[in-house]
Amino acid sequence: MSTIIVIDDDDQLRKSFEKLLIEEGYDVKSAASGEAGLKLVREKVPDLIMLDVRLPGMNGLETFQQIHEIEPKLPVIIMTAFGTTETAIEATKMGAFDYILKPFDIPDMLLVIGQALEAGRFMRSPVDMNVIPDNASGEALIGRSRPMQDVYKAIGRVSPTDATVLIRGDSGTGKELVARAVYQHSLRANKPFLVINCVAIPENLLESELFGYEKGAFTGAVHRRVGKIEQAHGGTVFLDEIGDMPSSIQAKILRLLQEKSIERLGGRETIPVDVRIIAATNRNLEDGLSQGRFREDLYYRLKVVTIWLPPLRERPGDIPLLTGYFLSKYAAEVNVYNPGITKEAIEMLNNYLLPGNVRELGNTIQKALIFNRGAPVRPEDICQAISGEDAVHGLGSETGEESIRQWMRKALTSNITEHMFDACMDRFASMLISEALTLTGGNRSRAAKILGLSRPTLHSKIEKYGLKFETSVKAD
Repeated sequence: MSTIIVIDDDDQLRKSFEKLLIEEGYDVKSAASGEAGLKLVREKVPDLIMLDVRLPGMNGLETFQQIHEIEPKLPVIIMTAFGTTETAIEATKMGAFDYILKPFDIPDMLLVIGQALEAGRFMRSPVDMNVIPDNASGEALIGRSRPMQDVYKAIGRVSPTDATVLIRGDSGTGKELVARAVYQHSLRANKPFLVINCVAIPENLLESELFGYEKGAFTGAVHRRVGKIEQAHGGTVFLDEIGDMPSSIQAKILRLLQEKSIERLGGRETIPVDVRIIAATNRNLEDGLSQGRFREDLYYRLKVVTIWLPPLRERPGDIPLLTGYFLSKYAAEVNVYNPGITKEAIEMLNNYLLPGNVRELGNTIQKALIFNRGAPVRPEDICQAISGEDAVHGLGSETGEESIRQWMRKALTSNITEHMFDACMDRFASMLISEALTLTGGNRSRAAKILGLSRPTLHSKIEKYGLKFETSVKAD
């Protein structure tokens, strides 16, 4: 459960925030002054802070500066009730994640909160490299093959520089993990890291999301807005799926790389920005060049350093290591022991093409672990997981129901713990959410609607169970 601290001197607003955010599945603490808020942060660093600009005693900007000194990677959302947003914009340039205006539009506010929490996780969650699977502390790049050794070396060499990085590879090979590893080992590791998926955001919104806009730039632009690139000043922007970026926006990214400056929509002011660009794609950019879909000048600006991620078919020797990592990871997440896997099942995985690469392998192991009834994962478990013909699709049949009852009996007799009920419910909840996300192509808003959950509640459960899906059917 994510923890949010609300710092605002308005008693009624704090109470309203607490009620709303608790209902959305967050753990909420509040303070009426900057000094009291800092005390809460020092006691236990939260996942997010919502901070009012005008506070008694220490004002919002002074409070933000001290919060940033305690934990520079802690996302802070600035709140303001006043007509001018200049102070909030200034705070954003200093490193605040974003700002929202009072009175709040609740859906928009919850969306910003979800984005801030996700950005905070990206910045603070370490990405281990070249580790023994059982020793991985969190997410990890696993593999000892020659191609993966080349990836580790490239990350180590490029991270301390400010060079633009282009990460290429098939879908599911781990491009986002490589981008985060480059960021976390860079000289900008204590500055913002923002992720923009170029296909998850509609084309008509992507430009304003990246570059911001001035008041009156278009219908509904009632105030100035800072874009993601400006928000990340001093830090790193990861442009995922850049091969699908519209050509009109490609020109503005080129200007950013060449001149280190941007213009907001509807504005004439040139705004200097200091950001490092990391981009990724599973597209063949060379085909894009020949077909006129991708700018040649941007192509050469991006590929200062290119990191190629190999597909699993080019490193089959890493499949047993990855399988061990996923077994350990998912067993821990659902609070069961790791049953291991048979040699025959490993051989089957080695012979299967796994077109979804590491992501598909992880999903396969997770599903097999859920339905293997505590025994080592066997070839038939792998077949079920790959085909999707598992027990959840047979709930309406006697055979499907009996399979689940057998698993329950096995769990109740062989895994006696004081938290047995919670462990079993977690396994089924993880499976249900995974199926909803698969059904919607990773679209969390649609999955939340299908499940009858609020989006933040779904987000917290995805975090709890470690489910990894992008908000697009083309996600990588």
